Amino acid sequence: MHIVTDSGADLFLSPEEIDALGIHVVPLTVTLSGNSYREGLDIATPEFYRLLAETGDLPTTSQPSAGEFADVYRRLAESDPEILSIHISSGLSGTVGSAQAAAAMVPEARVTVVDSKTLSVGSGWQVAAAARAARAGQAMEDIVDLVQRVAAATSTLFTLEELKYLIHGGRISHMKGLIASMLRLKPFIGVDKTTGMYVQMGQARAFPRALRGIVDLIARDHAPGSALVAQVAHAQNPEGAAALRALVSERFDCTWVPEAAISFVLGAHTGPTLVGVCFAAADALGGARSLLLDTGAAG
Repeated sequence: MHIVTDSGADLFLSPEEIDALGIHVVPLTVTLSGNSYREGLDIATPEFYRLLAETGDLPTTSQPSAGEFADVYRRLAESDPEILSIHISSGLSGTVGSAQAAAAMVPEARVTVVDSKTLSVGSGWQVAAAARAARAGQAMEDIVDLVQRVAAATSTLFTLEELKYLIHGGRISHMKGLIASMLRLKPFIGVDKTTGMYVQMGQARAFPRALRGIVDLIARDHAPGSALVAQVAHAQNPEGAAALRALVSERFDCTWVPEAAISFVLGAHTGPTLVGVCFAAADALGGARSLLLDTGAAG
């Protein structure tokens, strides 16, 4: 079985493990100052953020075309027609639609397309669990059920210091965004598990208070000291990510997945200051917990 995803799913796996697990990453594209860059191929992440700061321009992004996905599916089907394709939320990107159209174009492949209803490390958890389950010999139906359990158990929250990128990308209400920018508010943003769209969960006037606000939101559903599996992520803000991890660790009994830098195509919609956390109750993950932490196959 082959696992296909897109570069908007941030994986905590090493390049060697990605290759060993048969994960194939199709790049998203960002356009800045008239130049287009395919993620993972044309430009390194630090260079993208340097150009973003230097130009002052606002970037645009695009998902892979159906033709690009079809080329990947066709090539992979030559060695194994069973393909599981997991992609960032259809509520935020057209990537799932491109993958579905491509699947219909390649009848020799048996492609199952899954809408992760999230993005970044939340999607990455689903991809990693699926790939490790496939390596353990689980069937497609069981792996899809596993991915759905991971999705149901997992939540993502993030905050950021500036809103101009979210406003430009149309990911939040333009009017609300302008008001928040004028008031210098830092929003707490989550991803709705049904629609896969951003939802504002609160706001603070200062970034340190926004980080504490995220931890307070986690505490609404998880008692202090609860056992969580968690992962912090950031665009180009490792200090903010470290501060958030410390605050979460103070309140909860965390098993940490290694920290991740988010896709720069996602960062194009948020700017460099974003920090966030993906988390789930350890018992809610069930057997998927062992796959995420690579301690054995899920039952």
